[in-house]
Amino acid sequence: MSLWITLVGGVIAAASTGVALGAALGLTGLFILYFFSNGATSIAIDAIWNVFNSFTLSAVPMFILLGEILLRSGISERAYSAFAPVFRNIPGGLLHTNIAVCTLFGAVSGSSLSTAAAVGSVAYPEMSKRGYDQDTVVGSLAGGGTLGLLIPPSLSFLIYGALTETSIGRLFAAGIIPGMMVGAMFMTYLLVKCLRNPAIAPHDPNRSSLLNILKGFRHIWPLLLLIFAVIGSIVFGIATPTESAGVGVVLAILICSIWGDLTLSKLIVAIYQSVLLFTSIGFLVLGATILAQSVSILGLPQQILENVAQSGFGPYSVLLFVILIYLVLGCFFDGLSLMIMTLPVVFPLLTGLGFDPIWIGVIITIVIEIGQITPPVGLNLSVLTALTNNEVTLGRAAYATVPYWLIHLCAIGIITMFPVLVLFLPNLFF
Repeated sequence: MSLWITLVGGVIAAASTGVALGAALGLTGLFILYFFSNGATSIAIDAIWNVFNSFTLSAVPMFILLGEILLRSGISERAYSAFAPVFRNIPGGLLHTNIAVCTLFGAVSGSSLSTAAAVGSVAYPEMSKRGYDQDTVVGSLAGGGTLGLLIPPSLSFLIYGALTETSIGRLFAAGIIPGMMVGAMFMTYLLVKCLRNPAIAPHDPNRSSLLNILKGFRHIWPLLLLIFAVIGSIVFGIATPTESAGVGVVLAILICSIWGDLTLSKLIVAIYQSVLLFTSIGFLVLGATILAQSVSILGLPQQILENVAQSGFGPYSVLLFVILIYLVLGCFFDGLSLMIMTLPVVFPLLTGLGFDPIWIGVIITIVIEIGQITPPVGLNLSVLTALTNNEVTLGRAAYATVPYWLIHLCAIGIITMFPVLVLFLPNLFF
């Protein structure tokens, strides 16, 4: 009991002092190692070295840089223009375009925040000018932005794979069908909403011929080439995630310099922002690694498993409890921080109950996506509220995104009943 008090109380106490979450996790782990493991703090050094020397983790900064380059290149505007004619005559119009472009952009950025920011900066001014309901626009952008974490390449999958020693290629393949399914569910919701209230999305009198639609798509073939180069090379076993990310960065620089408006100054800013973001993620990983080592040595996950077995709770009851905890904590921590902080306990617990590690990775990613659109910390809400110059308040944006996190919960239910939706592609390609 004293160990649990130290573990939970230590993290809360350290975090409440205002220190970075990574420091709170690391200091708690060192405290546990020192007082409960006979001063074996040197073990933490070996654990940190093993994680940061991981070839898998080296892909993370490259994918972050790839997303930052795309965010600053103006490439999202071309993608938006290409998709807009496709949905022009469907109830909802450009709202569907938001989801489609977020899906496409998520397939190269790997970041929920970058996806929401890049697409939102183009979509919101245009749709406001056309008379679309502002709250619905922000809701669609915030919800669509979450697809950046689920559709590969995903920072969530990269970090999950690095910390749990799970195949990145299998994780990327596992996210494709659920990501497309969630995107389709978003579009279905928007279609039904706009059929019930057409005033939300004004009808566009112009019609788009098939020829015009195809002409529009010729402008995004470089982006499709980039997606194929990055994702295809991993899924088909041509390159490792790190090699694929490196190729993706080089291609992104070339494509965005020729096809977009990437300049040397913008590239420098992208590199700088990438370093800052990876540093913050790396510090979190460092602290979580120390904490994971301490709880592993003391056998806490095994103790939890034994308690679960004795309590009579089934695996799915435990899964539901874990999801509820994530939903609550997601209101106060950003998604990646929450995942890194909880994996040392949650991963061995769920795998010990017989759940597939790949399937767990998809479930956790979907749950932390919900945290991206729930206040007060929901980062997608914050960035989109800023993009609207506070025309849409945080409260209104949060209310508009409720249907999207309900859809995420429905998606969790569907892939729990039909795990093949997650595991089909990983088992096919690997």
